[in-house]
Amino acid sequence: MGYGGATLRWCMMQVRLQCTSTSLISRFARSGQIEHARKVFNEMPHTHRSIASWNAMVAAYFETHQLREAILLFEKMPQRNTVSWNGLISGYIKNGLLTEARKVFDNMSDRNVVSWTSMVRGYVQEGMVAEAEWLFWQMPDKNVVSWTVMLGGLLQESRVEDARKLFDMMPVKDMVAVTNMIGGYCQEGLLAEARALFDEMPMRNVVTWTTMLSGYARNRRVDVARKLFEVMPEKNEVSWTAMIMGYTHSGRMKEASELFDAMPMKPIVACNEMIMGLGLDGAVDKARQVFEQMKERDDGTWSAMIKVYERKGFELEALDLFAKMQREGVALNFPSLISVLSVCASLASLDHGRQIHAQLVRSEFDQDLYVASVLITMYVKCGDLVTAKQIFNRFPLKDVVMWNSMITGYSQHGLGEETLNVFYEMCSSGVLPDDVTFIGVLSACSYSGKVKEGLEIFESMKCKYQVDPAIEHYACMVDLLGRAGQVYDAMKLVEKMPMEPDAIVWGALLGACRTHMKLDLAEVAVEKLGQLEPKNAGPYVLLSNMYASRGRWGDVEVLRKKIKARSVIKLPGCSWIEVEKKVHMFTGGDSMGHPEQPIIMKMLEKLGGLLREAGYCPDGSFVLHDVDEEEKTHSLGYHSEKVAIAYALLKVPEGMPIRVMKNLRVCGDCHSAIKLIAKVTGREIILRDANRFHHFKDGYCSCKDYW
Repeated sequence: MGYGGATLRWCMMQVRLQCTSTSLISRFARSGQIEHARKVFNEMPHTHRSIASWNAMVAAYFETHQLREAILLFEKMPQRNTVSWNGLISGYIKNGLLTEARKVFDNMSDRNVVSWTSMVRGYVQEGMVAEAEWLFWQMPDKNVVSWTVMLGGLLQESRVEDARKLFDMMPVKDMVAVTNMIGGYCQEGLLAEARALFDEMPMRNVVTWTTMLSGYARNRRVDVARKLFEVMPEKNEVSWTAMIMGYTHSGRMKEASELFDAMPMKPIVACNEMIMGLGLDGAVDKARQVFEQMKERDDGTWSAMIKVYERKGFELEALDLFAKMQREGVALNFPSLISVLSVCASLASLDHGRQIHAQLVRSEFDQDLYVASVLITMYVKCGDLVTAKQIFNRFPLKDVVMWNSMITGYSQHGLGEETLNVFYEMCSSGVLPDDVTFIGVLSACSYSGKVKEGLEIFESMKCKYQVDPAIEHYACMVDLLGRAGQVYDAMKLVEKMPMEPDAIVWGALLGACRTHMKLDLAEVAVEKLGQLEPKNAGPYVLLSNMYASRGRWGDVEVLRKKIKARSVIKLPGCSWIEVEKKVHMFTGGDSMGHPEQPIIMKMLEKLGGLLREAGYCPDGSFVLHDVDEEEKTHSLGYHSEKVAIAYALLKVPEGMPIRVMKNLRVCGDCHSAIKLIAKVTGREIILRDANRFHHFKDGYCSCKDYW
């Protein structure tokens, strides 16, 4: 009796040891400490290693994606049971080897509900819901997990009706299944159906509450979501974040900020959401405060802050933050690279753009069509059409976005013939043009004086390509006719438009009136623009210049009083260039605030002398004020683009093009002067203004003075 009791105690002790060791292996595996797990396994006497311990060690290798070791160990197992084979199936699925998992499943002599459910789950995870469904209906036995996995697969494909039918057939509906169904309804905007299920539940956990709350928040029912939030018996980080996202996505930043301040914990996801919400709402400084106060940041945090800077016109800050991100060793991610590329395009920062391009190549992101389109746009806006075309040509199959990038690029550079060639090539390749395509093509016709081609393409939009002309297309046509001198025809088109003309249409007409000195129509256009954009000084300045050029100083004075009475804002002229990856900004006038101002002034004086020798005569009609000719000449000499070119001549090495960007349209006097500067200095100057590109070389401009 004593001997038998001792044997029993010894056996029980061995079982406990085996269980403890197996538990340790699993625990180490879950925390990623695979070496410790293997050490425990190795130290177990061979005679004491149970099938459970072998299964645990194989699972540990699969969990840490060490496939070779997992399979080798599985093959060494002295015995295997159904759990072993199920573990192999599960391990293959976790590592994306669905075909191998299916082979094991098909060869199993003894499958249980876990085997079947694992395979169904594997197909669902890989998006192969039809295969999962077929297998599900073959299952001899189903448990609540099997039903719930299949339900999730149907909801994943937004098959809500099929999911509801399956849900109704479920013999047992646990909390997970009901919560999934609520989430599926919410995803499709079926909030009443979701709420009915929610209200029927006898018990709910925090996940269920949060699912219903998120459904309301995502569907812009923020006030209902808030009521639910207030009565939740328990809240977690996800609940708080869902409520904050409801407010940010609805543009209600005051409530979002109040809730964020009251939040007991501030997870990274909530902080990232606040950075985007505050920043895109215009509170860029507050967004940066949230960024700086975060103890931990992920790559999404950096992307969010960079995107805010990019979207809100803080291009230099975006570049600085991107550089800081790299210095701190944060892994480069797709969103931040795309944002910085957009910044490079905006600033025409070619050196930075090339650097980002190289990083995209290293990350193999450059093979993506969308990325290629962004790269093309960046190179186009930096004035490097050669590289843009090389990227374009590298892709045999192009989507409409890529075609549009190239069409818009040629258009912005005033290359009408090239734009039309790409357009016709696009149509013959079988890609249908969209509304963006036609804006690019019609703009190109306008910039290059192709009136006949532009009219034909405009007429063909609806009947041939099934694209309804929008207000942007009418604006292009008004510009096309106006530039060609057909200003009254342009006015007739404005009057016949099927929609109310906007500021862009009237602005296009006003620009034509300025070029062809049609004062009567200019006054009409300015009156309309005054109603549409009462705070914009641009139209008044343009009309004032027209009055001044005719010597109508009384009308100029009346206009000045009107400008003063309306408190309109005149956007100051600003130009910038990039030198050695640093962007230098210039405004007009003597006081430029640049650290190298003295040498810039000397270069401007030198240029003035060279221009006078070449026969340059300043065009005083581009100066608003009623002042003498000497003062007009002085004012024209300090326009921001001339200052930027003077600095570039000092800093950009011989043989390299000078690239200058300007926030407004280049004036006629500067256009004439830059042609001569290019000639007398022997330099190529590429100027991008608010409308288009001008390539100056040997005394000529690519626009052929048709601008």
